[in-house]
Amino acid sequence: MEFIKMHGLGNDYLYLNCLERTPEDLPGLAVRLSDRHFGVGADGLICVCPSETADFRMRMFNADGSEGEMCGNGIRCLGKFVYDQGLTDRTSLNIETRAGIRFLALHPRAGRVETVTVDMGVPVLEHIRVLPLGADSCTVYPVSMGNPHAVVFLDRPGSLAELDLARLGPALERHPCFLPGRTNAEFAAVSGPGRLEVRIWERGSGETLACGTGACAVLAAAASSGRTGRRAAVRLPGGELQIRWEENQHVYMTGPAVAVFKGEWNDGTD
Repeated sequence: MEFIKMHGLGNDYLYLNCLERTPEDLPGLAVRLSDRHFGVGADGLICVCPSETADFRMRMFNADGSEGEMCGNGIRCLGKFVYDQGLTDRTSLNIETRAGIRFLALHPRAGRVETVTVDMGVPVLEHIRVLPLGADSCTVYPVSMGNPHAVVFLDRPGSLAELDLARLGPALERHPCFLPGRTNAEFAAVSGPGRLEVRIWERGSGETLACGTGACAVLAAAASSGRTGRRAAVRLPGGELQIRWEENQHVYMTGPAVAVFKGEWNDGTD
């Protein structure tokens, strides 16, 4: 079984071409492949599948085998995958996800896609909550980008480095008000005009270097609470995304997509 490892700002996934054949037990396969010691190593698995309603269908599995609704970094890399592998010659694509149809504009250079702009849809902002997290409590901005996010703002960017994400991330992910589905958690700070700094805790994967839907959720929460305007450069540990919330209420994300290597998985057999 051939795969390609790709990443968007260090948020890495293994891609399978499932247009003609889909492997059995995709959740279990995601767990085995994603293991960074006994597998290939990734934040999850993404399958490129046929679609009856769009150009392609994306199925995304986290490192723990749970299936996600949507992945911003993952869908950018999917656009690069189908173009660079010759599965399409179009630079405008419709992609079916569990969160609905998403629209991609591919930006190729010398025959290879370098960056992708994604119409991430309309954010849904829910009621602000003050939640206890062990000995701490924090103000949480729940935002849906087709998948759930819980955004927490810190007073200064420097406090992000001091944040005990290994403790607070799981506590927020599995807080009773977000069960049974759990939530992604973003801790953010305004670092300047039109600039946001973010650390990410993804449900099912833990701390990751970037999260596209998370960056969009942070911008929506920051703009709606008056912390920034409707456009911002969102800096994540793996790099920067350009996010804009247009007057049509859709959020647009632009960022890189990178292919790392191709490989073949034999599931432990010779």
